[in-house]
Formats: sequence, C-alpha cells, structure tokens
Amino acid sequence: MLKALPIKSKEEQELICNRCGVEFDADYLAYSVTVDGLLVGICQFKFSSDGGIVRDIGIVQGSDDYEALFVLGRAVLNIIDLCGTHYAYYTGDVEEKGEKFKRLITMIGFLKNADNGRYEVDLNGFFDHPCQHH
Repeated sequence: MLKALPIKSKEEQELICNRCGVEFDADYLAYSVTVDGLLVGICQFKFSSDGGIVRDIGIVQGSDDYEALFVLGRAVLNIIDLCGTHYAYYTGDVEEKGEKFKRLITMIGFLKNADNGRYEVDLNGFFDHPCQHH
C-alpha cells in the first residue's frame, strides 16, 4: 500500500532527507512516501507570500519508484491548495537531476515558465479535474 504522509518531527525529516540525498532544511514542512511500509521518497515545501514553494523531491538512493514520487508530489500540491495557496513553484535544480526527473516534475503539474525559467503550477481548479493535467 502506498502512503504519502506528513513527517511529524524535524529529526525524522532530517533522517529521511539523508536517505534521499537531499539537503535538510528545518524551515520546511515535509511529506514522505512509503510503499508497503518501505520508504521511497520525501518532499520538502513551505508557504510564502509568493505561493507554495516545493524545495525538493528526493528518492531513496537505489530506488526507482517514480510513480510513488508522482503521488507524493500531487499530495503536496493538494495540501498547498487546500490551505488556500493556489499557486506553487519548484525551486530545486530540475536540469541537474536529469530527463527522468524533469518528466516527473512536469507530470506532477509544474511547467517551465519561459520568462523566468522557473517550474510553476497554477492550482486554481487544478484538483477539479486532476487527470486532465499533463
């Protein structure tokens, strides 16, 4: 069973960040995703006056379960939207992580803004028909 759930302590968040090869940032909230009780990935995010900031999405080293990361990314966008923030952007280095990760970010819903190069998503109405997005 796949579960995407909030990480409740900063200590656990730091441990999971280390397992996923991402830099821990105590100023960010985080969700983890597990499949059949095994950790697959993490997503760190926060709210700002500009919208939801998704800092990074990381996968446990050695894992290749990008479907679980997709669910994790959508879960985080849903939380951002439900909290009344209807815009989000991804601040991690998409290009550095390769083409597979770039496809993942796009499938989650982020599109590269041609003007500023930032991956962004407008969440207004996004979850009314989520399967219609990418």
